[in-house]
Amino acid sequence: MDDTPAVAVHGLVKRYGEVEAVRGIDLEVARGETFGFLGPNGAGKSTTINILCTLVAPTAGEARVVGLDAVRDRAAVRRRIGLVFQDPTLDGPMSGEQNLRFHQELYGVDRRRAPARREEVLRTVGLWERRADPDATYSGGMRRRLEIARGLLHSPQVLFLDEPTIGLDPQTRSSIWAYLAELHRTEEITVFVTTHYMDEAEHCDRIAIMNEGRIVALDTPDALKAQVGADRVTITTDDDEAALRALSREFGLEGAVREGAVTVRVPDGAGFVPRLFARLGVGIRSVTVTRPSLDDVFLAHTGTTIRDAEAGAGGSMHPMAVRMRGR
Repeated sequence: MDDTPAVAVHGLVKRYGEVEAVRGIDLEVARGETFGFLGPNGAGKSTTINILCTLVAPTAGEARVVGLDAVRDRAAVRRRIGLVFQDPTLDGPMSGEQNLRFHQELYGVDRRRAPARREEVLRTVGLWERRADPDATYSGGMRRRLEIARGLLHSPQVLFLDEPTIGLDPQTRSSIWAYLAELHRTEEITVFVTTHYMDEAEHCDRIAIMNEGRIVALDTPDALKAQVGADRVTITTDDDEAALRALSREFGLEGAVREGAVTVRVPDGAGFVPRLFARLGVGIRSVTVTRPSLDDVFLAHTGTTIRDAEAGAGGSMHPMAVRMRGR
């Protein structure tokens, strides 16, 4: 089996004027992995995928896909990858199968093989029975599945998905990941997915957490959570500032206000709660104890939660990046 990485990135940098969207990242993804790029909007995830998919040239560094240079070997890279964009790209007046037929023509798929391949991928994503319907009649989740099917038509070695479930309800998001797991099993390809949903990253073999253009952590989800260790206690109080002072005075703990509540990390959250009620001296409205999560990993490495990071960034990309994506 070829041990060339499916994706290899070394010293990758991308600048838009004075804005540095990607700040010198290094990354390798093995063939057959489901790899997740986790981080808030504006972290540099989409820019990195655009470079790997030959849509944007890096300012510095190297990006290779299945051993091919994403700058010098653009055409060869494109033949070996599938791509599902963050924004919808389907043609509404066409039926689901017509969309796929048009894509097969663009990629030069063998016409003798084309009908069987269309049926194969439509069955994989559960749309074979709706193949003749205009995709404008599909639900948001169905359109996403059709885009995934389209990305698989030419049997790519690596499938890139940029925020594939953004804007979908939780049930549909869950069904999309079920289809991704099935296609990974049947197609035996590498899946490289970006997301800012913590629960989705749990489906990946490994994840890289990206923030402000840098990779701040990289490992399996379980290994990353194990590094955090302590429980997180979240408290809603009558006076958050007084609660922070009491935590320091009574327990020697440094808390913080995150997403409208006081949070503090302790080794044994369940054992800490009775002492908290007895000694805090501030009105407590609610207490939640959670085991380490990927949100805690993000907090440990960045000092903020992913939702607060998105709020601080305005949830948007640099305008030049948006224009490049539009091209």
